[in-house]
Amino acid sequence: MAGLLPGRAAAARRRLLLVPPPAPAPAPARGGSWALPAGLVRRGGLVGGRWVEAAGAFPVRDPASGAELCRVTDCGAAEAREAVRAAHRAGAAWGRLPAKERSRLLRRWYELVVENREELARIITAENGKPLKEAQGEILYSASFLEWFAEEARRVYGDVIPASAKDRRILVLKQPVGVAAIITPWNFPSAMITRKVGAALAAGCTVVVKPAEDTPLSALALGELANQAGIPAGVYNVVPCSREQTPVVGEVLCTDPLVAKISFTGSTATGKILLKHAAGTVKRVSMELGGHAPFIVFDSANVEHAVAGALASKYRNSGQTCVCTNRFLVQKGIHDQFVEKFAEAIERELHVGSGFDAKTTQGPLINEKAVEKVERHINDAVSQGASVVTGGKRHSLGKNFFEPTLLSNVTTKMLCTQEETFGPLAPVIKFETEAEAIAIANAANVGLAGYFYSQDPAQIWRVAEQLEVGMVGVNEGIISAVESPFGGVKESGLGREGSKYGIDEYLEIKYVCFGGL
Repeated sequence: MAGLLPGRAAAARRRLLLVPPPAPAPAPARGGSWALPAGLVRRGGLVGGRWVEAAGAFPVRDPASGAELCRVTDCGAAEAREAVRAAHRAGAAWGRLPAKERSRLLRRWYELVVENREELARIITAENGKPLKEAQGEILYSASFLEWFAEEARRVYGDVIPASAKDRRILVLKQPVGVAAIITPWNFPSAMITRKVGAALAAGCTVVVKPAEDTPLSALALGELANQAGIPAGVYNVVPCSREQTPVVGEVLCTDPLVAKISFTGSTATGKILLKHAAGTVKRVSMELGGHAPFIVFDSANVEHAVAGALASKYRNSGQTCVCTNRFLVQKGIHDQFVEKFAEAIERELHVGSGFDAKTTQGPLINEKAVEKVERHINDAVSQGASVVTGGKRHSLGKNFFEPTLLSNVTTKMLCTQEETFGPLAPVIKFETEAEAIAIANAANVGLAGYFYSQDPAQIWRVAEQLEVGMVGVNEGIISAVESPFGGVKESGLGREGSKYGIDEYLEIKYVCFGGL
């Protein structure tokens, strides 16, 4: 098992992250911090094809050291409104462009992202902290959405419907909704942009991107490559802003009457605020919100496979993904065996360190507030009787590093089973029956992803159909793929991204009645 499990876990990580062979790490800059690759780093906003400066600037920091990487222009309401107008001005021509031409430009953008993947990956690791191999995987995943939607651009089909009157013909057209506001998170600073923007541009929409304040450099680098690819001015705009400016910029993007569509990935609480803003002008919305994913291991499961899947599902990006497992439910008959082998795998395979260190699998959390939430969840669980199997405290490397942690004797009354942790914490709940596991899994008010391991075919069908989530991994801890629809149910959001369904989020259906024939 010791030889088999690492191989399975590594294979699982490669399938999700599309990780290429390790590349040499860049040399550290003077003072011990990591130098930003200069070729694609931009510090201004991108509005109407031009790099613009606002009155102020805000720092972008390395989460591993806290050191300032650079300062980026701090866009406010004025810059956001100008970006919307630039997108609106460019929209008519872009929407009328033949789909074949939009496809060609998206394909060229994809090619440039792949050509510059090493530099783009280093930007992600510098501003986000994730291990360089994960960042390299994200860039290929990010590029895959541009490739996919370059192909989908030519497959936006209308329809002809048989009419009830012989002198009429009924036609259905699909047309771009218009300007789309794209608001993205810090945990996947490149892929969350292309998954939305690729679909929008393929449909004929123009976009204004507001990246997370922690990770604006990836969005700006994509903007530089969009310009190089020949994407027309005003089609792709970026308005970076600080945490202080985020509310006003977000309000502009959600209330400006020229914006027809909002696509947001982030917390459920923020999503609800944006929905309220959007209601005033009845905008189309896509929301990919919080998750609280259950990972169920039934007695019939292959424990080695389940441990490998658990490791990949929980600890990718140090547990900072919306589809990361947040609650492990393990049936009584194999509970102790699973916990023991899971702890062994954590201690053997996970290595905390700088994202630029080739050995690192666990980088820093994005900031100290994230670390404090992990600590709060652990302290609450231990105070109610949970046991720390491994980990459990901050790592000696620095204030944003935390040990990969496994808890046992966990109950549903503990915070870590009621809230999304968004960190390297794996709480294990013991259950007895299938019905009990389903009830616990479905008790959450969110439903993004869910996972379970079983070798019983009848049980597999029952559980897959009963889990109240938008995505299910059966005997698989890794589910994201460009071909698959990504999204949740309940308070995990609205709409789907990626796949053949993703482009529909940016299209309006128009009915044409052709009479007098």
